[in-house]
Amino acid sequence: MTSASPVPPFPPPGCPAHESLYGPEFAADPAAVYRRLREAGPVAPVELAPGVRASLVVGYDAALHVLRSTETFSKDPRRWNDLADGTVPLDSPVVPMMMYRPNALWTDGVEHRRLRGAITASLARVASATLRGHVEASADTLIDRVAPAGQADLLGEYAQVLPLLVFNRLFGCPDDYAERLVRGMSGIFDGVDAEKANELLATTLLDLVTLKRRQPGPDVTSWLMDHQAGLTDEEMVHTLVLLMGAGTEPQQNLIANSLRLLLSDDRFAGSLSGGSLPVEDALDEVLWTDPPMANYAVHYPVHDVVYEGVVLRAGHPLVVSLAAANSDPSLKADQRAGNRAHLAWSAGPHNCPAQSPARLIAAVAVEKLLDRLPDVELAVPVEELTWRPGPFHRALAALPVRFPPSTVTPLGVGDEPPVERSAPTPQPSEVPGGGRVRHGWAARLLAWWRGE
Repeated sequence: MTSASPVPPFPPPGCPAHESLYGPEFAADPAAVYRRLREAGPVAPVELAPGVRASLVVGYDAALHVLRSTETFSKDPRRWNDLADGTVPLDSPVVPMMMYRPNALWTDGVEHRRLRGAITASLARVASATLRGHVEASADTLIDRVAPAGQADLLGEYAQVLPLLVFNRLFGCPDDYAERLVRGMSGIFDGVDAEKANELLATTLLDLVTLKRRQPGPDVTSWLMDHQAGLTDEEMVHTLVLLMGAGTEPQQNLIANSLRLLLSDDRFAGSLSGGSLPVEDALDEVLWTDPPMANYAVHYPVHDVVYEGVVLRAGHPLVVSLAAANSDPSLKADQRAGNRAHLAWSAGPHNCPAQSPARLIAAVAVEKLLDRLPDVELAVPVEELTWRPGPFHRALAALPVRFPPSTVTPLGVGDEPPVERSAPTPQPSEVPGGGRVRHGWAARLLAWWRGE
């Protein structure tokens, strides 16, 4: 990359002007959008939400360059010119996902290393066996709830709830905070009254920080507070926002997308029926082809630069398409088998610090589901599944499945593990919604928390 003189036109000739990354059309076939954008080069103009313009990095080599070139590209959103001058209003649905927060995601240099150090040290104190136990217990709880029905939405009733249960256990979060956290985080990711959702999330997490200052425990929240980085209450809140955001939405997408693949792809079906669960292979495939966070890793050029004839202006958002980079034609498909050089976890100094725990959670969640419900199958053809709109994630709207129903006998003190017994197949009227999703995923989560 070189300094921008002279400045070439942008969008360059032949490039579509600001392709939309929101709405149902993009959600249904993002790969087609990436292909169109790639025709113009490794970087192309896009619109993340109405009136919110950015440049999307769609080339693998270009993505690595941006992610690793900290002297040229900053993570600090206070450089975002369109937000600073009011071109992008504060109530834009993407602002809570892109705004400055005093945490490791949106800082550079020494400050980033200080804040990230607290995260990595605190997460390192979580033993793998402890984490696995939390996931298995949460999975069993959720599977017990759906087993008698013979059908379920594995997104709303499993993949979306499980990471929240694990988060609550790891972070010492009281149960009565859960509903507020669910509403806040769901509103931010879905862009539904995002400004209000962001305020609710911050308020709830501040309450958690206040509680843990008074009553620390053996949990990640308390360990973050106790770290030598000396996080302030504000930094604690926004570090928890980062960890909850990374540990819920992307995690649920990884679980659901992996289950979708395992239940629909003939390459895996034979292994499943034979009793061998190729979960690790499915995770790798999803991380290459349908990464949970498809477009993120937002950077801001610190000065105007030109990359392969395209000007990247200082302060203009540069969004790395992890999904498009992974599907770059320069990468041969046969190079991906058993290869974890994908960018699903990002790269450079801001790569995901929780890759191992995230992968363990997803693997255990999928293995437990397939072990407990071995005859599970999709309730609709895979091509009829729909994806949630949004510029950042790759997220199913629902994952309806069916399986032989069974009842679970609750354990008493000293009892043996629960015994599952066959149960009559419920009629549509006996299953809430007749087996169809009638409400948004947040509504289903809230209903679950309330015991409804």
